[in-house]
Amino acid sequence: MPSRLVIVVTLFLLGVLHALIGWLLLPDLTAAPILQSLLAWWLPLSFLLIPAGLLASVVKSQSWSDRLAWAGMLAMGVFSSLLLLTLLRQIYLLLVPLFGTNVAQVSGWTALAVPLLAGLVSVIGFVNARRLARVVHVDVPIANLPLALHGFRIVQICDIHVGPTIKRPYLQAIVERVNSLDADLIAVTGDLVDGSVSQLAPHTAPLANLAARHGAYFVTGNHEYYSNAHDWIAEVRRLGLTVLMNEHVVLEHQGASLLVAGVTDYTAHHFDEAHRSDPHAALAGGPSQVGVKLLLAHQPRSAAAAADAGFDLQLSGHTHGGQFFPWNFFVPLQQPYIAGLNKLRNLWVYTSRGTGYWGPPKRLWAPSEITCLRLLPA
Repeated sequence: MPSRLVIVVTLFLLGVLHALIGWLLLPDLTAAPILQSLLAWWLPLSFLLIPAGLLASVVKSQSWSDRLAWAGMLAMGVFSSLLLLTLLRQIYLLLVPLFGTNVAQVSGWTALAVPLLAGLVSVIGFVNARRLARVVHVDVPIANLPLALHGFRIVQICDIHVGPTIKRPYLQAIVERVNSLDADLIAVTGDLVDGSVSQLAPHTAPLANLAARHGAYFVTGNHEYYSNAHDWIAEVRRLGLTVLMNEHVVLEHQGASLLVAGVTDYTAHHFDEAHRSDPHAALAGGPSQVGVKLLLAHQPRSAAAAADAGFDLQLSGHTHGGQFFPWNFFVPLQQPYIAGLNKLRNLWVYTSRGTGYWGPPKRLWAPSEITCLRLLPA
């Protein structure tokens, strides 16, 4: 649990930002009294719902915990858009006098536009987040690829975040879509859950139905470590997936070999030193001559070590592609790649935008995806 000081500071800042929105918008909404009244009620309610949603896990009743989480996450999504649009409006009001326009002429309709646009983008973002992830097809050119591996298909899913707002039906639909792709290999690259095995085992059960010629493989993400990674590793194994923890397997496919390695999350050592992520260790003892060396690593920032180790392709997630504006601008502060296929020396790195979502059920300009990667000769 967060410390009391962190909670107090967070609540203070949250209160200040809600008050700022009200101070900047409410006086200019006199021409729309109904909207003015709704916003005046919504702001204090939002201030209460957001922390309630974040702390919902302490509620013993699972049904009430989930309801609080839903309410808090929805409020967080709306608040994020309200705050951003309010700040953009203030910048606009500061600039319009430079172009000979009276601020009073635009203050009313711009104040009206902010909550209406915030509501609209929140609805669009909700629909984008809750619908079944689209299938994204990606061709990866591999140098000296054996003929037997031409067209080898890997289906990747990640960042599903089964938890308070994502339950069994959501995951079941993903599994059915994945199985329809007739993959040679399935990769689940971390952040599967947000919650304990005892809470979520019934909702992650559909993973047992994943089917591919060479099976399904799993690596831990940072959120597994927030939710007792040791229990989840055992549970995922029970469901029939192969968990790769700084280790590898060698697959034979039509006479050619493929090395599939996996590392624990980049930050795993903060929770268990024995889980320190190590691409070199994942490759240790493997054959020197294989058709392809594939690494599953939750975070893209494993790429430098993966390139040093000699992997050909790394599959990652973690970033959600930013999930919704403007968070996509903050991802590069931590990760080398936001989304898509990138090259680092001799290593291809594919970063998925994620198959679910985290926090607010909201996606804008960062659609969720089920990725079908096909290996082709370079």
